Amino acid sequence: MKQLTLKYLSFLLGIAILTACEDVINPGLESAAPVYAVDAWITNSQQAQVVKLMRTQPYFDNSLPPGVSGANVRITDNQGITYSFVEGANAGEYIWTPAGNESFGEIGRQYTLTITINGETLTSTTEMNPVPPVDSITFNKQLGNQFIDDIYFAEFWATDLLPVGDAYWIKTYKNGVLLNKPSDINLAYDAAFSRGGGFTGVTFIAPVRTSVNPFDEDEDGAILSPYVVGDSLYVEVNSLSEQAFDFLTEVVIQTDRPGGFGELFSTPLANVPSNLRNTNPSGTKVVGFFNVAAVAGNGRKFKSLEEISRVF
Repeated sequence: MKQLTLKYLSFLLGIAILTACEDVINPGLESAAPVYAVDAWITNSQQAQVVKLMRTQPYFDNSLPPGVSGANVRITDNQGITYSFVEGANAGEYIWTPAGNESFGEIGRQYTLTITINGETLTSTTEMNPVPPVDSITFNKQLGNQFIDDIYFAEFWATDLLPVGDAYWIKTYKNGVLLNKPSDINLAYDAAFSRGGGFTGVTFIAPVRTSVNPFDEDEDGAILSPYVVGDSLYVEVNSLSEQAFDFLTEVVIQTDRPGGFGELFSTPLANVPSNLRNTNPSGTKVVGFFNVAAVAGNGRKFKSLEEISRVF
């Protein structure tokens, strides 16, 4: 009788847990005054550079943050050169356009971003760090089995710079389109993923090299080959400051959240630290980030199966 009772209670407990998992919870969040949000990821690539100034909005508001017009935006290096940014057609977007073959900045120099808006000054300082060249890109074949078909994946080849302490953001463009999901953010510290690994001055480790592959699924949940004949791949390595590496690492933690049962053990949501500040401590707060990157890239088109470098 006791065994039956225990089984019955266990059954009721299981039903209660399943029922609780189906409850819809609408948490009440306190409203907060909007603050300034700055998106300033500048590179030395020969193209227009953009600084975005926006206002934050409520957590459950899915619309794009409103741009803030009327600001004075400039970046000055430690040699006294000033780059003035002019507001474009979209509110809150401030643009510096190079003349001819000009590019932004030089490696090794420090850069200070200054934004003046409504009598307040927002500022941040960073340095353009060096970046290694992307030597080549190869395509490889992974033999299929009873569960998946043959797949074709890519690797990029580059060697980390000396000495220790270089950080990179590796961006992937498939057929000219940037892969920009949270899970696509590919970061490297020296030639590995994090500090203290001892991988300095060597070829990027295999997991970093192969993180340029988008593993998507079809409507039936089957894994699609990252690349097929006819696809093109462009890999761009951007140098990061130490602060920028930590910022993007935290962005991944806060945004790449698959949901489900695993969320019970995920890092709680929190504000990501910013390297910007308001010169008036009692003024409007500011979030976002400012980084100036040197960029190196290389691309290749997957023309035929004869180009396969390795088979696994």
